[in-house]
Amino acid sequence: MATEDKKQDTTVDEAAQEQLVNEAEQANETKEAEDAAPKDERTELEVAQDDLAAEKDKFLRLFAEFENYKRRTTKERIELYKTAGQEVIQALLPVVDDFDRALNEFKGDKDDVHVKGMTLISNKFKETLKSKGLEEMEVKAGDAFDADQHEAITQIPAPSKKLKGKIVDVIEKGYKLGDKIIRFPKVVTGQ
Repeated sequence: MATEDKKQDTTVDEAAQEQLVNEAEQANETKEAEDAAPKDERTELEVAQDDLAAEKDKFLRLFAEFENYKRRTTKERIELYKTAGQEVIQALLPVVDDFDRALNEFKGDKDDVHVKGMTLISNKFKETLKSKGLEEMEVKAGDAFDADQHEAITQIPAPSKKLKGKIVDVIEKGYKLGDKIIRFPKVVTGQ
């Protein structure tokens, strides 16, 4: 009997151990299933967050591009307004030159009514152009020659050492419209 009791105890012990092992395996499987479920959810959440971040980045880039477009078109529009009459003003510059030449010819007859009238018309014409943004470039003999600001027609031997590489004479005046040079002053330089 003792042997049978021992066999039964061993069988009961083995059965209990087997049951404990089965319970442990089931607990591990349940735990693994629980661990797997949040990982899948988190992965989906991370994917959704990554997609959201990508869309936000795309939106911000599009918004920045649109802001740059607005800024650029506004700047172009302002430039267009500043230089809208550039062609008309350039066409009128020879008339300004003719007025200046005529007034230089009649310098001695300041009392003549015709000269006074022509001076008034010339001044009014220049003031009108000035109100539209036209500026005369101040260039005189003795100024340093700058290829970005002046157009050299010819070079002559410098009358003095001071005028070497400088402007000797101004043939035609230069004009700016706003900040843009619309006609470069034509000058003679000394070499």
